[in-house]
Amino acid sequence: MKKILIINTGGTFNKVYNPLTGNLDIEPTGKAIEDIAKNALTQFKIKNIIGKDSLDMSDEDREIIVETIRRTKREYIIIVHGTDTMDKTAEYIAKQKIEKKIILTGAMVPHSVNPIESTFNLASSFGYLQNTKKGGVYISMNGIVEDYKRVVKNKEKGYFEESK
Repeated sequence: MKKILIINTGGTFNKVYNPLTGNLDIEPTGKAIEDIAKNALTQFKIKNIIGKDSLDMSDEDREIIVETIRRTKREYIIIVHGTDTMDKTAEYIAKQKIEKKIILTGAMVPHSVNPIESTFNLASSFGYLQNTKKGGVYISMNGIVEDYKRVVKNKEKGYFEESK
């Protein structure tokens, strides 16, 4: 089994209802990821960084992601990321020419609200990494796992699809 590092950056995937404010806040400890990944038949480590909605991410945050990737000895990486700027982060990472297998995934609906999508997207990422031999930066959303340049968020339909 391949050893996988899961980098948790926040995003809708990790949001939980805050009964004091009525808001959906990002839960920074990766509880949703742990709930899903504990059933994986692989070795994984979760590293929680940033803890932001992707709309609030900056290039400084993306550099933190890149440095985290560079520092790990693990070759297989899943990044749990918000969906709104997942493509920007994927492109930023790809420009660094890091020789690892990297998948960005997330969820349109918080795991705490409905765990199906987040579980499916993370499980798809695990499966792809267990079977790929080629490096690169990929996006895994809504049943698609492709090179980041070939996946787009269709904001009108509310899901990701292959680009044309």
